[in-house]
Amino acid sequence: MDTDWAQLSPAEKKEERFNVWRTSTGVKFSSPAAETKFKQRVERFIAAYQVRKGDRVPVSLNIGATPAYLAGSDLHTVMYDYEKAKDIWIKFNQDFDMDTLASPGMVLPRRVYDLLDYKLYSWPGHGLSTSANGIQFIEGEYMKADEYDALMRNPSDWWQRVYMPRVFGAFQSFKFLQPLTNIIELPATHFMPYSRPDVQASIKALIDVGNELSRWMKVTGEFGKWALEAGYPMSRGGMAKAPFDTLGDTLRGTKGIVSDMYRQPEKLLEALDVIAEIPIAQTLASANASKAYMVMFPLHKGADGFMSQKQFDKFYWPSLKKVILALVNEGIIPMLFAEGSYDSRLGSVNEFSKGDVTWLFDKTDMARAKKILGSTCCISGNIPSSLLITGTAKEAKEYCRKLIEVCAPGGGFILSAGAGVDNANPDNIRAVMAAAKEYGVYRK
Repeated sequence: MDTDWAQLSPAEKKEERFNVWRTSTGVKFSSPAAETKFKQRVERFIAAYQVRKGDRVPVSLNIGATPAYLAGSDLHTVMYDYEKAKDIWIKFNQDFDMDTLASPGMVLPRRVYDLLDYKLYSWPGHGLSTSANGIQFIEGEYMKADEYDALMRNPSDWWQRVYMPRVFGAFQSFKFLQPLTNIIELPATHFMPYSRPDVQASIKALIDVGNELSRWMKVTGEFGKWALEAGYPMSRGGMAKAPFDTLGDTLRGTKGIVSDMYRQPEKLLEALDVIAEIPIAQTLASANASKAYMVMFPLHKGADGFMSQKQFDKFYWPSLKKVILALVNEGIIPMLFAEGSYDSRLGSVNEFSKGDVTWLFDKTDMARAKKILGSTCCISGNIPSSLLITGTAKEAKEYCRKLIEVCAPGGGFILSAGAGVDNANPDNIRAVMAAAKEYGVYRK
């Protein structure tokens, strides 16, 4: 992106990001067919994101750890054996030839989490049996009700010296550190905590984490090179959270955030406005460094049934909209993953121009989503994970046919599951692709 970025419109910035995604300069494709598929895959998705017709409906399946189980392995093994994960995922992509790349990078390196002694998750071999096929979130009140002012006064300092010692066992000693903003001219005494053995152990843990991540990144880099040469465009994106979910998921917890809506609503609203600036700054920096075109938001506590529409309009949507608009202005497409149902929210979130955002729905009525959002937003999702795991190929293909008939007209539809699928039936994966190729072709 060598243009004068500040002078571009949001639409022009988005097109520049798409052009980076399209670029295959320097890639030595494994065959002419791989190069053709690379170009087709990119344009197929760009058309959907821009709410227009491509050659056919694209397919995007988050198949989780399915490749491991199909290879006779399990999630625990591939989380720790990076080379084995790479080999397994290469074979899976070769066998299924989907529109999107299934990447072992989605199976995070759990050795890193071991080193950090991370409290927010349990995973196979750490809080769960090694035979478990998923991870579990451990909710807690990691921020107290009376800590809003401290958080808002200096979020970075509060995160380092209060939050991190609570959620990372490796960093409990950070509570003894002094705020870096205390250093004015004579810094020596402010660094005294670093003489403590427990603080030094925490710093050593950070070095160990860095070394482990280097090993993981080397293997995922090798996988990425193979993927490009095989004709899979590398996804250029990141992840962020709604400010309300940042507070409600990982800081205050569900009980705490619900109490705050009633007991200190103004303080909560003030904090949401402050927290909104964090994903804006972080996400833009990351997206610009990687030339990303998309950022995914897993939306949790805004779903139907968690709060009233009045509460959604007051507490959830305004701060999230602020983040969304900041990204849209930079040409980045927010992918809003509406976990649970968003049937009652569809009317109030239809505030964006054509192609600005894309929605991934879990259990939302897709016909209603198409009617309300379909002329301006790309929509996807709603294939039940249970169907892909326990259903027959015939049932999966028929379900997809109905989704395509309802959602594909006019473009702007991606055939996708409503959530990740960690142990899908391979016949059903093929059935989804077959449905897109048979029923999802756009006639010129």
